[in-house]
Amino acid sequence: MVGSRSFWGWGFEAEHLSSSEQHQLGALVAPLVGADALEVVDPPSPSEITLPASRLTSPAALAGWSTTDDVARAGHTYGKSFRDVVRGLDRRWDRPPDMVVSPPDEQGIVAVLEWATDVGAIVIPYGGGSSVVGGVEAPADDDRPVISCDLGRLDRVLEIDRTSRAARIQAGVFGPSLEDQLRPHRLTLRHYPQSFEVSSLGGWLATRSGGHFATLHTHIDDFVESIRAVTPKGALESRRLPGSGAGPSPDRLMLGSEGIFGIITEAWMRLQDRPTHRASGVARFESFEAGSNAARVLGQSGLWPSNCRLLDAAEAMITGAGDGTAHLLLIGFESATHPVDDALSEAAALVGDHAGSFEVRAQRESGRESDGSDVADRWRAAFLRAPYLRDALVGLGLISETFETAITWDRFESFVSTIRQVTEDALRSVGAWPGLVTCRLTHVYPDGAAPYFTVIAPGRRSGRLEQWAEVKGAVMEAIAAEGGTVTHHHAVGRDHRPGYDHQRPQLFAAQLRAAKHAVDPHALLNPGVLIDP
Repeated sequence: MVGSRSFWGWGFEAEHLSSSEQHQLGALVAPLVGADALEVVDPPSPSEITLPASRLTSPAALAGWSTTDDVARAGHTYGKSFRDVVRGLDRRWDRPPDMVVSPPDEQGIVAVLEWATDVGAIVIPYGGGSSVVGGVEAPADDDRPVISCDLGRLDRVLEIDRTSRAARIQAGVFGPSLEDQLRPHRLTLRHYPQSFEVSSLGGWLATRSGGHFATLHTHIDDFVESIRAVTPKGALESRRLPGSGAGPSPDRLMLGSEGIFGIITEAWMRLQDRPTHRASGVARFESFEAGSNAARVLGQSGLWPSNCRLLDAAEAMITGAGDGTAHLLLIGFESATHPVDDALSEAAALVGDHAGSFEVRAQRESGRESDGSDVADRWRAAFLRAPYLRDALVGLGLISETFETAITWDRFESFVSTIRQVTEDALRSVGAWPGLVTCRLTHVYPDGAAPYFTVIAPGRRSGRLEQWAEVKGAVMEAIAAEGGTVTHHHAVGRDHRPGYDHQRPQLFAAQLRAAKHAVDPHALLNPGVLIDP
């Protein structure tokens, strides 16, 4: 992917829907939200950016890789959530960073933290800026100057241990560049979050990203051998090991830390041989419950399919994977060493035992690529394209947002029903109905699953953020009451703090504060996410 990054929305400018495409999308969606027509809001241009003057002047130590340019500052003000895109379309840049720095190496990061300590500035680590939970924006209640520390120049695979099948990788590398550097060695990290094109290894680690595998290796955690980070008190690096029982793991403290303990600079990551054998199919169910039961059995079977994603009928329809008449379970297997047809056959038999009709759609070997004709490939293409469609829907004046959680199987059916109903009721209460609330399973475990909800609803042009805040608050309260997690893989940031505060044990909050004080006594690093320092 090439081209300019969008300073206000998702991804790359060239990939955004054109005005005519957006009008066509509006014509398709309008009947679903009870509208006769939807009006397009033009995106902002750089000439429309008006920011307060920076309060910082770069010292000589940062010369050449720091800027107070307004476009750079605007592009580093927010992440890429619904709330962020609305504010961008409204030409609002609340609390922009005073300076954007792009250190060329770890010593540059040390210099940034030393200078920030001297001038009393906040430092917010910035990988790809694709946070959808307010994870990279400045706190509203802290008036210190803000430095956005962009790690994009730390983008290399530094060392490969082919024997152990691992690599030492800089934290700023984006997904496509990482895979390009591993490909000549016939290796892959095989971690593909939806943000793959515009997110970094460091971001995946700091947010405990969920990736390609729907079972077994579901989170980036599973691929970590060791992590190195720079803190205001010095460097922190764990020992590279295949496993250890020596006390609490320092890696586990950095995973999901969202930048409050240090800036992750590199990590040793476990790799895999690139898969050459693939087989996939789709099962159709008359009810979402039957599909989820089949997913549960697959998750408990020990077959470990790489893809095991259940789409409700509406989700299947809007992504082009189905026609809306059936709930679809996408199943896929892959291997670098052996054919996987037998595993797919076993999965088909299990699905058949749970009232699902199964159809093998693709069997490929030795790197042969799909022609895009099967259901799984159509869904995958729509999945990667979805953030651009989201921006287009927001530009049509709609509420277009997602939230995800996880719950154990014994409570799954009632949980999904309750959360769906609470969401619909909340949308009605804020005047955002009729609308669409869909659900899919993104990850499947032996003891539970991760339901992922998508909302498309009519919004008030001047009050969409308030509408969504009320809906999100009601949903988080219901998720907590029903025993789910406030987030399965989107991180906490600022948006999920209320739910996380409820979910997290209070004594653990005290432990986190003590750990932060030990490495960041002046609370320079991303204050306000996870805990109040």
